[in-house]
Amino acid sequence: MEHFILTIALDTPLDRVFDYRWAAQQEGEPVPQAGQLALVPFGRQEVMGLIVEVGHTTDVPADKMKDVLAVRSQVPPLSAHWLALCGFAADYYQRPLGEVAIPALPKNLRAAKPTSLLNSLKKLAKAGLDNDASPNTEPGLNPAQQHAVDAIAGSSRFAAHLLYGVTGSGKTEVYLQASARILQQSAEGQILILVPEINLTPQLESHLRSRFSGIQIATLHSGMAEGERLRHWLAAHLGQARIVLGTRLAILSSLPHLKMIVIDEEHDPSYKQQEGLRYSARDLAIWRARQLDIPVVLGSATPSLESWLHARTGRYNKLALPERAVKNAVLPAVTLINTEREKAQNGITPTLIVAMRKRLEKGEQSLLFLNRRGYAPVLACDACGWISNCTRCTAHLVLHKGDRSLRCHHCGLEQRIPRSCPTCGNIDLQPLGRGTQRIEEGLQAIFPEARVFRIDADSTRLKGSAEAAFDTVHRGEVDILIGTQMVAKGHDFKNLTLVGALNPDTALFSQDYRASERLFAQLMQVAGRAGRAATKEGGNPSEVLVQTRYPQHPLYHWLMAHNYDRFADDLLEERRQAGMPPYIYQALLRAEARELQIALDFLQEAAVCIEHPGITMNDPIPMTMTRVANMDRAQLLVESPSRPALQAFAKLWISQLRAMKTRVKWSVEIDPVDI
Repeated sequence: MEHFILTIALDTPLDRVFDYRWAAQQEGEPVPQAGQLALVPFGRQEVMGLIVEVGHTTDVPADKMKDVLAVRSQVPPLSAHWLALCGFAADYYQRPLGEVAIPALPKNLRAAKPTSLLNSLKKLAKAGLDNDASPNTEPGLNPAQQHAVDAIAGSSRFAAHLLYGVTGSGKTEVYLQASARILQQSAEGQILILVPEINLTPQLESHLRSRFSGIQIATLHSGMAEGERLRHWLAAHLGQARIVLGTRLAILSSLPHLKMIVIDEEHDPSYKQQEGLRYSARDLAIWRARQLDIPVVLGSATPSLESWLHARTGRYNKLALPERAVKNAVLPAVTLINTEREKAQNGITPTLIVAMRKRLEKGEQSLLFLNRRGYAPVLACDACGWISNCTRCTAHLVLHKGDRSLRCHHCGLEQRIPRSCPTCGNIDLQPLGRGTQRIEEGLQAIFPEARVFRIDADSTRLKGSAEAAFDTVHRGEVDILIGTQMVAKGHDFKNLTLVGALNPDTALFSQDYRASERLFAQLMQVAGRAGRAATKEGGNPSEVLVQTRYPQHPLYHWLMAHNYDRFADDLLEERRQAGMPPYIYQALLRAEARELQIALDFLQEAAVCIEHPGITMNDPIPMTMTRVANMDRAQLLVESPSRPALQAFAKLWISQLRAMKTRVKWSVEIDPVDI
């Protein structure tokens, strides 16, 4: 009986693939194909791998060759395009192919036994195949929206469209109507829509299902149960789901008939994975669209500077939506409250309190934005100066009053609030600073008759709690909403007419050069929640009040004018003069060790282990958050004006780093966003 050699990628740190022997167990058994999964022995384990090549020869000696245990033939193989996408991601981000491809697949698909896979296939078969892509009633578009839909749906080949529209300008409607046109042009065509966060999927999914009731719609994100995720992934892989909605992990899903990709809020840093394979879903989406020769839409009211530069230089097609979608709608007025002159009580100035009271009297909703959860950033003793530091990190333990705990938001360490100061015994411990819980408590005292509601990572820990919380706001059962960045984007609160930003100044002086860009985006996004139904003729006139000690800062000047164009142009010029991204390309080597000096010594050795002409090698330094979970961390930043030169260097450099004998845990990130 004829034998075949299967070359298989496994999820291991080893940068190589592995050969296994396969022989048919019975007459007529089909030969495995590239793109199928195979169960193989690896060490003392049995693991699932991805077949990348089928041949007859191998360099592995016959006495060391191991046999394939099983091939998952129940589903069609993953396409050559999908394998190429994973290959590109592995090559660009300098990771083994198996570390990219295998984790991208649902966990239950990779299980040793196919029980869950077979059950999911049965459920999909029973569900049948609805394939009427005709949209239900579509609202009329304004001229700018119509132009955008025509440009996107009329793209017969690859084109990157930057859909740049003010908040409330109807970007979602452009996505929906462009999708409808493309789905009707192709009987099998599929659309992939990405959103930055899980809590944004329910609202958009509801829009999609009401608009396209005759087709299957799948969702993919990390909050799904494994069985549910497998079923939705299979619906996309088999071509049954015509629209797939997901977070960043969905960019690596299998869509054999993909015709358009949409990246909503394309500027959002959540599209960059911060663990394991540190990929950018936005950048992979653009590469995938180019590979398939299809249009890709990047939507944002505050585009990333990378996308803004590409639009300015003509690489991207800029489609502007300068007005809100509601006829004669007006943007909210932005006013600055100088906290040097007007002192805040419980974190809220008298001017903001008066504005909130007016909204309460009118039966309208208010939103207070504070990007710091918990009750207070730190607990302190006035007598001796003790503060609640984390014993495992260079960070404070945050006070959470509800469950009477001190909690580290970096390593998860949790302690009970001490009855007295651990250093001097003083029982009068005081919270310093304000988090969302403390603001909530203060508001309940100021407005005892109001329905005050808080949405942050603490209040939405349980599955489905975030969706339920936002539904509560949409139903009008909330008068004052307090929230972190979770509430700042994508949500359409019809009766919300006042937004207050409580403590935005900290980002103005951050060591992170991207901080001002992110702050402007956050403030523009949260301001956009206000007055989405307000018009020149009436409705609810809306306003945004920003509490700041630095009202003369240029960022606030452009925010008041709702002028992202000038802000982005000024920031790009600063980046160009300073030699920072997007005018330069970066890689970051991080090192972790029990002692900081060990990590720094490793980085110093790494800096000289290879010649680097044309590459700027910065000095090793401790990371801003130096210690996390009892591990000291340091970093080494590498830069080049040429992306190909940086890639070529990184490939050689990483091979040298792997050859170094060290106990230091290290990783290299390409295009870092958090330095």
